[in-house]
Amino acid sequence: MANLAMREAYGRALAEYGAVHPKVVALDVDTASSTLSSFFEKRFPDRFFNFGIAEPCMIDAAVGLALAGMVPFANAFAALASLRALEQVRTCVCYASTNVKIASSYAGVSDFKDGPTHHAISDIAIMRSLPEMTVIVPADGNEAATFVPLIAEFDGPVYFRLNRAATLPVSSSGEALSIGKGIVRRQGKDLTIVACGSMTGRSMQAGDALASKEVQARVIEMHTIKPLDVELILQAADDTGAIVTAEEHTVIGGLGSAVAEALAVRPVPLYRVGIKDTFARTGPDPESIMDAYSMGVSDIVNAAISLIVRKKS
Repeated sequence: MANLAMREAYGRALAEYGAVHPKVVALDVDTASSTLSSFFEKRFPDRFFNFGIAEPCMIDAAVGLALAGMVPFANAFAALASLRALEQVRTCVCYASTNVKIASSYAGVSDFKDGPTHHAISDIAIMRSLPEMTVIVPADGNEAATFVPLIAEFDGPVYFRLNRAATLPVSSSGEALSIGKGIVRRQGKDLTIVACGSMTGRSMQAGDALASKEVQARVIEMHTIKPLDVELILQAADDTGAIVTAEEHTVIGGLGSAVAEALAVRPVPLYRVGIKDTFARTGPDPESIMDAYSMGVSDIVNAAISLIVRKKS
């Protein structure tokens, strides 16, 4: 499913998994045709619950279903799941440590046409700050599908961050994934790029561009932001001596901040590529917004070059 939009790959995978796991249920907030939980709804209408435009109510109902022994996937736009329903997520999901899976679609700036109110640029920061919450950010459609059974069988709250559209494919069909374990996508000795989500494919392109400049960049995909694979990050710091992080999110509180916290015990030069503490505006497509707000391939390349200079000084 690598060429499918993340939301479509997820929606199809959830329906397939639900076909053999009757305790899986899906919830939505009048956005099933957007989040594509509609695939599940069409196959299992008796296990699908629509709450209207009421994200907090949906989360509370998901908690009740989890306490009754079901495995609920609560679907919503990422900006609304992480903000409008935050109190319920904090208190009823995390504090009570209930087995609720929050599938948050249209993450980052992928809801390009609806503008800053619907851009989810702080959700990673919010969700990773909550005790008990696991935060997963797949890189492409194939990973979005592969993670569905892993998340369903994981015991505890999960925030699953999905983009609206297709992203650059980085994974292969049948590739094994493990919650909490990053993946080295490209070997390199001069510096390391640690990326998540849509920025993983762009980081791979940056690696190619850097190779043409005789800079060998290691690229690590960090699909699990929490729990973070600290061991892999520290190994990269020891091996390459400099790290660039890349995320479709504000540079405050997300992947870059998590990596910086890990590096406090092993400080090396660090540069965080992401949105620079501002709201991104409406654009013609997600790629244009990402390029305009410091998340382009050239931004990753320039960050890497600046760190190479710092290493040599």
